[in-house]
Amino acid sequence: MADTTKGTTLPTGFRGAEQGWPELRRIPHPPHRLPLLGDVIGVDRHTPLQDTVRYARQLGPIFRRRAFGREFVFTWGAELVADLADESRFAKHVGLGVANLRPVAGDGLFTAYNHEPNWQLAHDVLAPGFSREAMAGYHANMLAVAGRLTDHWDRELVAGRAVDVPGDMTKLTLETIARTGFGHDFGSFERDRPHPFVTAMIGTLTYAQRLNTVPFPLLLRRAARRNEADIAYLNRTVDDLVRARRTAGGDGDGGGDLLDRMLETAHPKTGERLTAENVRRQVITFLVAGHETTSGALSFALHYLARHPDVAARARAEVDQVWGGTALPGYDQVAKLRYVRRVLDETLRLWPTAPAYAREARQDTVLAGTHPMRRGAWTLVITPMLHRERAVWGADAEEFDPDRFEAKAVRSRPPHTFKPFGTGARACIGRQFALHEATLVLGLLLRRYELRPDPDYRLRVTERLTLMPEGLRLHLERRAGTTAGPAAPTAADEAPSELRCPVHGTGD
Repeated sequence: MADTTKGTTLPTGFRGAEQGWPELRRIPHPPHRLPLLGDVIGVDRHTPLQDTVRYARQLGPIFRRRAFGREFVFTWGAELVADLADESRFAKHVGLGVANLRPVAGDGLFTAYNHEPNWQLAHDVLAPGFSREAMAGYHANMLAVAGRLTDHWDRELVAGRAVDVPGDMTKLTLETIARTGFGHDFGSFERDRPHPFVTAMIGTLTYAQRLNTVPFPLLLRRAARRNEADIAYLNRTVDDLVRARRTAGGDGDGGGDLLDRMLETAHPKTGERLTAENVRRQVITFLVAGHETTSGALSFALHYLARHPDVAARARAEVDQVWGGTALPGYDQVAKLRYVRRVLDETLRLWPTAPAYAREARQDTVLAGTHPMRRGAWTLVITPMLHRERAVWGADAEEFDPDRFEAKAVRSRPPHTFKPFGTGARACIGRQFALHEATLVLGLLLRRYELRPDPDYRLRVTERLTLMPEGLRLHLERRAGTTAGPAAPTAADEAPSELRCPVHGTGD
C-alpha cells in the first residue's frame, strides 16, 4: 500500500492506521462516506469517543473510520483485545490525542515512545514508591484532603446548595496528588473558581483532542496560541514547585515523596538519574493524568450511587459494619470495603475515564488469527465497548450492577475483558493508589451523607481525552447520628514528613 502520509502536515496523532493493514477492505466502515472528508456525517467534534461507540454498536468488534483522507482501525471485541494483550507481539502505541500531549509531557511516563529510555528509567525509579509500606504512607494525606472536601460539603449543605460533583472531585484529587506527591497545596477548596493550573490543564487536554478532529493544525491557530500559553503556565508552575523543593532540600536518599524520588534517586543498576527536563515532564504527567482520571471515576460513581439508592444503602451498611465507630479509618480498613470497591469497578466498567488505549504490532502478525498486521500497524481499543460486550457481561450489560464484580463472577469471565487501566508493561503505574483513594473517599462520603439526585438531570458526558459527567450536581442530607466537624485529621494530626509518599493513579 502506498505511503500517503508523505508531504502532509497532519499532527503526529493523525498517522494513518491503514499503514500496515494489508486486508483493510475486510474491516467494515460506516456507510455514506464523503469524498475527502470521510465518515463525518452526524459526527460531533466535541464527543468523538461517544460517536465511535455508536459506530461500534453498528459495525461490530473491529471497524474503521476515515477522517480527512486518513483511516483508523478500532477494536473492542474480547477475543481481539485478549490477543492485543500479548506483550510478545504487541506494545503500547502513542498516537491520536496522547501524541498530541507530547509538547507538554514529552517523554513522561504516559506519553513516552517505547524506544525512549527515560520511560524505563522513570518507571524503575518510581516503582518502589508503590510498595505496601509506601502505599500506607499515602493514607494520612488522603484523609486530610478528604476532610477539606467534607468541610466544604457541610457548608454547602447548611447553605442549602447542591454540590458541584465534578468540580469538587477535581479539587479533591488535585490536592491529593499535589500534597502526597509533591508537598504542595494549591488551595483548591479556598477558591471560588478552579485553580489556574486546572484551567490550563483542561485547555491542553481539550486542544489535544481537537487536533484529532481537524485536517490541519493551521485551522486552530488561535487555539494553538492559547495552548502555548497553557503549556507555559503548567511549566512555570512545576518549575516553581521543583525550585522550592531543591531550595528546601529533600531527605537525601530519595525515600520521601514522589518529587524526592525524582530528584534524589538513581537507577538501582545503572546509576542514572532523571534530567531536570524529564523531572518537569514527569511532574506534569502525574499532576495532570494523576488527578483527572480519578476525579472522573469518583464523579461517575457518585452519580450512580445517587441514582441507585438500594446500592448506596448496601454500600453504606458495609461501611458502618467494617469501620464501626472508628472516627478515622486506617489504611487496612479501606481494602475491607469490598462492596464499595465493586461499586467503583462497575463504574469504571461503564465509564472508564481513560476510555481507550492503542496497541501496535511489534512484528508482522495476524490479529486473532484473522486480520494481518505488519510491524508498526496499530489499532485503538475502545474500552467502554469492550466493557459492554453482551457475550461477556450479559444481556443487561448497559445496566449498573456492582455484583458483576463479586469474586465468583470475576473468576468466571475470560481474562482481558476489564481494562480501565490499560494493559501490559505500560499500564497504569499508580492503579492501586487511585483505587485506594477512590474507595476511601466513597466510604467517607457514604458514611456522612445521603445523596439526593436532581430528578431532571440526565447523564451527559464531556470529553477532553478523559471522560467526566457534565453538569452533575447532588443534594446532600446529613445522616442521622453523624456529628459535625471534619471527617479527617487537621494538618497538626497528619503523619510525619518522612511518610510522605507518591503518587496518584496515572496511566503510563
